[in-house]
Amino acid sequence: MAYVRVCGLSELEEDTPKRVELDGTPISLVRTCDEVFAIYDICSHANVSLAEGEVDDCHVECWLHGSRFDLRSGKPDALPATRPVPVYPVKIEGDDVLVSLSQES
Repeated sequence: MAYVRVCGLSELEEDTPKRVELDGTPISLVRTCDEVFAIYDICSHANVSLAEGEVDDCHVECWLHGSRFDLRSGKPDALPATRPVPVYPVKIEGDDVLVSLSQES
């Protein structure tokens, strides 16, 4: 599994999503619950950025219609979204945040 550096850990504010692109794939990075998560940045219900949403208890909420996605699994736990979004493996090496586009299962 190939990992690519996407930003520095010091660039991520707690509970504040950061949008990055990796090989043309939009990703929302979230530092919360003592971890860093990488989730596909586009809501599965509407074509809007999840990085513009709010983070609470290892979930990100889509700002447009209120769908909530679990940052660990990508599964929605609040309507109107019914389809999950991909999540990606993250490694921290020093201050480097590394992400792989291989999806976690």
